[in-house]
Amino acid sequence: MGPLATWAPLALGLAVLYGPSLWDLFHGIWGKTEYMHGPMVLGLSLWLLYSNWPNMQAAVATCPQHQRSSVWGWPVVVFALLLYVVGRAMDILMFEMGSLIWLLLGLGLLHGGWSAIKAQWFALFFMLFMVPLPGAVVDAVTMPMKMFVSHVAQYVLDMAGYPIGRSGVTLQIGQYTLLVADACAGLHTLLTLEAMGLLYLNLVRRNSLFRNVTIGVLIVPISLTANVIRVAALSLITYHWGDAAGQGFLHGFAGMVLFLSALLLIMALDSGLHAIERWRPKA
Repeated sequence: MGPLATWAPLALGLAVLYGPSLWDLFHGIWGKTEYMHGPMVLGLSLWLLYSNWPNMQAAVATCPQHQRSSVWGWPVVVFALLLYVVGRAMDILMFEMGSLIWLLLGLGLLHGGWSAIKAQWFALFFMLFMVPLPGAVVDAVTMPMKMFVSHVAQYVLDMAGYPIGRSGVTLQIGQYTLLVADACAGLHTLLTLEAMGLLYLNLVRRNSLFRNVTIGVLIVPISLTANVIRVAALSLITYHWGDAAGQGFLHGFAGMVLFLSALLLIMALDSGLHAIERWRPKA
C-alpha cells in the first residue's frame, strides 16, 4: 500500500463512475426530508475512510509482501461493476449505490489485502446506511412504527391532560389534525439514529463487548422513544401556537430535538452501563 497519492487515479475513476449517480440522488430522493440521512452517512463514511488511512497503511506495512494483495479482490470488483451496470440501467438504487461498497471492498483487497479491510471495516459497514431500500420494504416497516409512535404520543399527552384523540396515524389535538408522516416516525429516521448510535460507539471506542452490544440493540427502542418525543413536541407546538408554527420553522426545530434526545439517551445508557460494570466486580 503506497501513500494516499497513489490512490488518486482510483479516486478519480470512482468520482467519474458514481458522479452521475450522486447527482441523481441529490436532485432526487436525497432532496426529501426522510432521505436526508443519505448524504450525511456518505460524508461521514468518507471522513472515516480518511481518518483511518494512517492505521490502514501501518497495518499493511507490517504484513508480509504476499499478504498485501488478495486475489479475491478481482471477483469482488467484477461483481461490483456488474451490480452497478444492472442498477444504473434498470434504475435500481439499492444495486447502484450498494455496488460502491463492494467496489471499495474489492479495491481494498487488491491494494492492501485483508489487513486494509480490517482497518476500514467500520467505514464500509457504515456506508450500508446510505443505500436506498426498496419502497415495499420501507412501507412494510414504517407503518407499524408510525402506529406505535402515534399511539404512545397520544397516550402520553392524554395522561398530561391535553384534549387529544387518535385514528390510525392521525392525531387530533384541540381543533388541529396532525398526520404522523414517514419523516417523523419512519424507517429512515430509525436508520439515521441507528447510524448515529453506531458512530458514537465507534468514536468512544469502548472495550466492553457487553456495553457495545447492549447499546447497539437498544438503539431501536431509543429511536422509537426519540420519535415519540418529537411527535409529542410537534403536537404541543401546534396546540399552543397554531398550525403555522407546527409546520414551519419549529417543525425543523423538532427534528433537532429528535436527534438531541436520542443522543442524550444513548449517552445516558452508556453511562448507566459503565456504572453497572464498575459495580459488578465489587458485588
